[in-house]
Amino acid sequence: MAEFSHFDCDGNSRMVDVSDKEVTQRVAVASCVVKMQAETAAMIRDQSIAKGDVLEVARLAAIMGSKQTSSLIPLCHPIAIDSVEIEIQFAEPEEGFERLRIVAKVKTAGRTGVEMEALTAVSVAGLTVYDMCKSVDREIEIGPTRLEEKTGGKSGHFRREKT
Repeated sequence: MAEFSHFDCDGNSRMVDVSDKEVTQRVAVASCVVKMQAETAAMIRDQSIAKGDVLEVARLAAIMGSKQTSSLIPLCHPIAIDSVEIEIQFAEPEEGFERLRIVAKVKTAGRTGVEMEALTAVSVAGLTVYDMCKSVDREIEIGPTRLEEKTGGKSGHFRREKT
């Protein structure tokens, strides 16, 4: 297993120096699942949640969150994001809960990847769904949140095996 790169030889935190890396096309895809009661899902579908269109507000929150990643995660590099695509749709119910699946695809041409930006996007979208729906469903669960795929850079291509 590789060493953690965010610490120097003395154990001090550091921002990784990427200045010698080549600029390459980088893409990351992350997902998050939000579980909720069937009644909550129906209200989202009918757009009858008092705070408004939950899915569109969550989509905007995801895009905004991706752009704020370096402000939220201490050692992330500020990255010029070229594209953010957000897909939000209901998935098959599981264990008596409706499931909303949020997927973010983030792209850049840069020296470091956009995995954290994609993960932040889906996390913020999930939190936004919770915030908008908490008055009708306090049992909403967020997760799993995970990286699905990434391309670009020295470490190459990663794709999560389907589980």
